[in-house]
Amino acid sequence: MKPYSQDLRERVIAALEAGKTQAEVAAQFGIHKSTLEKWWYRWRDTGSCAALAPAHGPERTLQAAESFLRVEIQKRPDATLVELCERVGEAKGLVASPSMMCRELQILNLPLKKSRSTTASARRRV
Repeated sequence: MKPYSQDLRERVIAALEAGKTQAEVAAQFGIHKSTLEKWWYRWRDTGSCAALAPAHGPERTLQAAESFLRVEIQKRPDATLVELCERVGEAKGLVASPSMMCRELQILNLPLKKSRSTTASARRRV
């Protein structure tokens, strides 16, 4: 969902400063009262009612090992995820799980290798 325009935000704040009630302003501009309150509190506290920047999650742990991973995959393309985790731990001091390594390889568009003990159909026949 896109944020409301800065022009609308400024008109809402101007209407509040002109002495209208929050309920009147919310009805006039067709916004929810809680949205209006958030803008007003932000305006009062910071002097700006601009939309906040989108929040991002934490940085990827293995992002620092990107070039190392590319070189390792090129040297030994048949390495398993567990082996790659161990190598990154030894070389870079990063603790990584196989699932974390798998996600990082997908992000870097590097090939994924299966465990050597897994059969072609992923099930053993009895």
